[in-house]
Amino acid sequence: MITTMTPQEFVQAFAEAFGSDTQLPIAFGYSDEPLAEPKEGLRCLMGLFPKVRKGDTVTLADKFLSCGGGMLYMGTGELQDRIPNFVSNIEHYQQTPQMVRDYVEGLHIVPAPKKYINFQRVDTLTGWDDIEGLIYFATPDVLSGLCAWAFFDDNSSSAVITRFASGCASLITMAVTENRKDDGHSCFLGGFDPSARIMMPADEMTFVIPAIRLPKMLSTMKDTCLFDTPAWSKIKQRIENK
Repeated sequence: MITTMTPQEFVQAFAEAFGSDTQLPIAFGYSDEPLAEPKEGLRCLMGLFPKVRKGDTVTLADKFLSCGGGMLYMGTGELQDRIPNFVSNIEHYQQTPQMVRDYVEGLHIVPAPKKYINFQRVDTLTGWDDIEGLIYFATPDVLSGLCAWAFFDDNSSSAVITRFASGCASLITMAVTENRKDDGHSCFLGGFDPSARIMMPADEMTFVIPAIRLPKMLSTMKDTCLFDTPAWSKIKQRIENK
């Protein structure tokens, strides 16, 4: 991936735009070799993010989740027969099991291209190669800025979208699928899944920039309202004073 901004330059620009205390995004991607000692046996993908947000790199491998849905949405498992019934009749997230089956089919889930999947805070990156996207855990004010950035050069109705999804599907599946499109450009707003929300701070949602969208957004970042405009300056001050 060729960009006009290195990860280190992005970290500096992000702090300038959102304040130095705002949580940095998490990069994720697949690799043939682990970036850290692989973890196994996690109950839910959402449980690893507090550690990554503190700066640790986490690598997952093999049957790393006990959640069949998580394995499915991360491209390392199949749709288990029990999942449609569970999502519809136990969790009551969709009206019928068939709706769940149709939804999963429509996601066009990409099988994991490599053995390991890695999560690391963006300030630990040495380059943008091999990442699938950036994951933000964002308060409403930060989310306002991220959306403004995404809308800056994209007038389409799909510049930022949200769909029914588990936490891991909105963070991983949709970005990976978007990256395989010739015209991929959407960013994804998530964090609506009640099962994931109970593992998230009450005042945060998620926002994902797929790798296919990142070069253009990095090239336009400093031209957006996030730098030296009256309205955003007031929001940034509120972010910093929180």
